[in-house]
Amino acid sequence: MSSHTASTDKSQLTKLVVGAIGVVYGDIGTSPLYAFKESFLGAKFAADFAHILGVLSLIFWSVTITVTFKYVLLMMRADNKGEGGSLSLFALASRFSHDTKWIAMAVPVLGIFATALFYGDSMITPAISIMSSIEGLQVAAPKLTPYVLPITILILAFLFSFQKLGTGNVGVLFGPIMCVWFITIAGLGLVHIWDNPYVLKAINPYYAISFFMEDKLYAFLTLGSVVLAMTGAEALYADMGHFGKNPIRIAWVSLVFPALMINYFGQGAFILSTPEGLENPFFRMAPEWMNWPLLILAACATIIASQAVISGAFSVTQQAIRLGYLPRMPIIHTSDDQIGQIYIPFINWMLMFFVFLLVITFQSSSNLAHAYGVAVTGTMLIDTLLLGIVIFKMWQWKRPLAIATVGTLLVVDTSFFLATATKIVHGGWFPLLLGTVIFILLTTWKRGRQLVLQKLRKDSMPVDVFFRDYCDNFTRVPGSAIYMYNLNDGIPVPLLQNLKHNKVLHKTNYFLHVVIDEKSYVMEEDRIRVVNLGQDFYRITIRYGFMDEIDVPKELMKEHIHGLKIDTDAVTYFIGRETVIPTSIPGMAIWREHLFSWLTKNASSAADYYNLPSKRVMEIGSRIDI
Repeated sequence: MSSHTASTDKSQLTKLVVGAIGVVYGDIGTSPLYAFKESFLGAKFAADFAHILGVLSLIFWSVTITVTFKYVLLMMRADNKGEGGSLSLFALASRFSHDTKWIAMAVPVLGIFATALFYGDSMITPAISIMSSIEGLQVAAPKLTPYVLPITILILAFLFSFQKLGTGNVGVLFGPIMCVWFITIAGLGLVHIWDNPYVLKAINPYYAISFFMEDKLYAFLTLGSVVLAMTGAEALYADMGHFGKNPIRIAWVSLVFPALMINYFGQGAFILSTPEGLENPFFRMAPEWMNWPLLILAACATIIASQAVISGAFSVTQQAIRLGYLPRMPIIHTSDDQIGQIYIPFINWMLMFFVFLLVITFQSSSNLAHAYGVAVTGTMLIDTLLLGIVIFKMWQWKRPLAIATVGTLLVVDTSFFLATATKIVHGGWFPLLLGTVIFILLTTWKRGRQLVLQKLRKDSMPVDVFFRDYCDNFTRVPGSAIYMYNLNDGIPVPLLQNLKHNKVLHKTNYFLHVVIDEKSYVMEEDRIRVVNLGQDFYRITIRYGFMDEIDVPKELMKEHIHGLKIDTDAVTYFIGRETVIPTSIPGMAIWREHLFSWLTKNASSAADYYNLPSKRVMEIGSRIDI
């Protein structure tokens, strides 16, 4: 390898590392604003030397085990064609669970519920992050304390309003700003650790164990606040496809993890010498001249953290649509060269509404902290269960090692989940309620589509029967027709409906079936399959992964379609438009059928979803009783 090539590779790696610091670590990077103080506020024990060391030891080892070991080392090995996230892990685990019935049944439920909980996280993160940074006004300018709430809402309104412009233009600033943030919080921590280095004893797990031995129940309940130090850990895995494993791992080990721990230990050292600063140790540990610069930097960091989780909600929604768990929605691409840069108006405004509701209802970051942990720990627990399937079924580790690894992670994650469950009555009900509602929506749409496909299959006609009894009875007209169809066999119902009303066939007819596989990407050579049915009828199957860009005309123009020359500028696309009618026919509960019918009516056009030219599309309606 030449020195120029090595230099280029090193430069590219550096850019990816800085980018990962900006996008991946925004959420967990801003947790020092609230995680440490929440471990003591409202606690039934004093902020003395023993308890400060106990809490710091819990934070250090919790982050080490859950983030470093579980997510950075293990979870990132479980990639689905280079992609991560709950849906990717669900798709991966489902491939290796078919031989065990109960696992095969549990995997979809776990994967879907983890996805549902993510939406709760994507609403609470902007609220608690930005509010906790603006609460720095209580230190920088106490007279402005009454304006914390309106300023928070103003910033959130600005953030959501500018989503439609995309993050490509400002995204290049995320990495450098977050690098400054991590260096700054590490510097703040170092100053106080230098004054009181005894807090470094907390690296010894003895202090965490001693905390549990002495305080028992109160120590267990403290886990519900300690978990706030790990919020955003799942982003390491979810954003793997954007930056790759190595840049994310290098960023964590070289800067993020050390900076976070130094700041937490610095906050502990500060409280030892200044107990009255416990109300907001992050801002009070800074020198007075630094209050305003730190407040502005914190606001920028929390906006970046919020942006990352909002973009994540767009990405998860797109994946859910393509895997058949959500109806089609308008998806706007905000970048010409970055597939992942998308904007979904409905999700954006829904998130904004609920974020505003959270801020106005809970009033402070401390109150929001009660609601925050349940969504995070629930997702982490589900991730461990799915990872366990991968370890046992896919990686096939030796049984003792697999049991020890999965068992340890389950004990840790279950402990955190149970500790945060005690906060359900204080706000933790919100993400659980929201997750349950979204889970019902996801599963209702999936089941409803299965019922519709069953009905379409029943109404379809075998190809041999069509050619034998019907094909020659209709006049052929010049031109080509493409019939979009959700099944890979039989005669498309839109064609039968067209014959019923118009009594003519085009000279050339294509039955087009688009399949979204449960994997991130489909290789180019596996994309298209063509079957010649005879008499100028062809069946075309186009396969996509749930992260692929869907563009049907673009695929049909490619030269490798087995010699077919389809004039996409002249062809007519026929699309079925089903009107779903809820009935007493066995299928779903009647209320779910009405919900599915409503979702179907509000789904966006299939023409837009497949990027078809609107002037060449004909929709043929049909009634579907389910």
